[in-house]
Amino acid sequence: MLKTALQPRWIAGLLFALAISTVFVLLSQWQFSSAEPEESTGPRATEDVRPLTEAFTPGKPIFESEADQMVSFTGHFEPEKSVLVEQRLQDGQEGYWVVTAFKVDGAPAGEVIPVVRGWVQDPDDAEPAPAGDAAVVGRLLPTEAPVAKTPAESRVPSLSTAELINLWDTPSYSAFVTAHELTVDGVAPETGSMQPVQVQAQPEETPVNWLNIFYALEWIVFAGFSVFLWWRLVADDYRRSLEDDEYEDEYDDDDAEPEADHPSSEVTK
Repeated sequence: MLKTALQPRWIAGLLFALAISTVFVLLSQWQFSSAEPEESTGPRATEDVRPLTEAFTPGKPIFESEADQMVSFTGHFEPEKSVLVEQRLQDGQEGYWVVTAFKVDGAPAGEVIPVVRGWVQDPDDAEPAPAGDAAVVGRLLPTEAPVAKTPAESRVPSLSTAELINLWDTPSYSAFVTAHELTVDGVAPETGSMQPVQVQAQPEETPVNWLNIFYALEWIVFAGFSVFLWWRLVADDYRRSLEDDEYEDEYDDDDAEPEADHPSSEVTK
């Protein structure tokens, strides 16, 4: 069969099959690259600051499309409603979030929203909430699940709005905000040793186009089939050559005449 495959026409056929396979492989790579759309280089919609009263409604759970949204709102802190959230990491160090209830102007039923004012390593470094008309710009985040643990005085194991509603005895948004910008009476308040908590938006999940994946696998199958088809044609040609040789041998045997017997001459007496 190797002798058949090395014939010029089949070598040319192999080169042609390989060229087609290369085209199919390139098409497959293109389909794979098209299966996942390119990430947008522009800013995400969540980075556009929206009024809290427009971006989220109290009394309902927060949806994925609403989480991570940068929001702005005005109102005032309620200093007596403050807690420290335990086991919060900042630059590799464990500490506490300083969280205070914020009365939101324009909230439907006068709801408050927990605002993370900063991070401290020592609870004694927590600054009291400032009094006055405040304005906050921060990131809206979903509530955490409550932890089955008896909280210490003014300390909670998780930032659960359900737990804070019971603790503060006041209606609240089912979400919280990490304050990125905070002013009181138009001036940034004294923060002392508190460090700001900057939470970045979670990376967007990029949807996969499974139809493109299917097409890419199809092109790979076509690439393999083109080489298989060449091999099959060579194999068929080889079998035909064997059949032709066998037929010629039988034909030669049929045409061969047997050697004639010469009659013995009679001896004339």
